[in-house]
Amino acid sequence: VQLVESGGGLVQAGGSLRLSCAASGSITFYHVGWYRQAPGKQRELVARLTFHGTTNYADSVKGRFTISRNNAEDTVYLQMNSLKPEDTAVYYCNAELVFGLGKEDYWGQGTQVTVSS
Repeated sequence: VQLVESGGGLVQAGGSLRLSCAASGSITFYHVGWYRQAPGKQRELVARLTFHGTTNYADSVKGRFTISRNNAEDTVYLQMNSLKPEDTAVYYCNAELVFGLGKEDYWGQGTQVTVSS
């Protein structure tokens, strides 16, 4: 599965962006997520959505970001509202298929989000 993110860009603090992640194949049974990596920092989980429909969010984005998916279009979204300068990072889409004792893990190339103060 190949993942391609889009929707990043430059936005002022308080603004909104919607990131999209298009998969090259079906991701219906995948857990999907968005991660981000700021300069000099480790990659961190932003939001995750299991194929059962369970979500979890980083504390720093709860109430501001929403992850969703459209299985018919094999696309994952991240709606980001009330953006803050500290949200500036490269955002990566992830798809994880868990089976038996193993898993398959796929990543997109990332999309830059810059929030100006």
